[in-house]
Amino acid sequence: MEIRTIGHDSEEYRRVVALRSAILRQPLGLAYSAADLAAERDQLHLAGFIGAAPVATIILQPLPEGLGKLRQMAVSEAGQRKGLGTRLLQAAEELARTLGLTRLMLHARESALPFYEKAGYATVGARFTEVGLPHWRMEKPLTEA
Repeated sequence: MEIRTIGHDSEEYRRVVALRSAILRQPLGLAYSAADLAAERDQLHLAGFIGAAPVATIILQPLPEGLGKLRQMAVSEAGQRKGLGTRLLQAAEELARTLGLTRLMLHARESALPFYEKAGYATVGARFTEVGLPHWRMEKPLTEA
């Protein structure tokens, strides 16, 4: 899998949005609005490709005070449980370090808690509902690897 940053509203971005939609939204009966996608313009989009096909994606949103938010992580069904998500998450963390970020946070679906815990993320606060599913806020300090 080749991991690279992709441009917002590029052809690659549109293919990645289709992957995110298939994995994260369509099973819940949801879709992305034009406003949802426009709000991502200033965020960093990482994607893993096998050939021309996107198989994994994550968004890094730098925030004030050294914080970064990871969003919209998705791995194709065929790519799950093969280490692709772990590789992509590590690439996002490395990008965050190069940007000077000192910690990351994310909203994890309850079903994804073991994946993020294995990667060093810890739950913060109480469970909440987002897109109709139980989620947890998780955080990880970034230290030099």
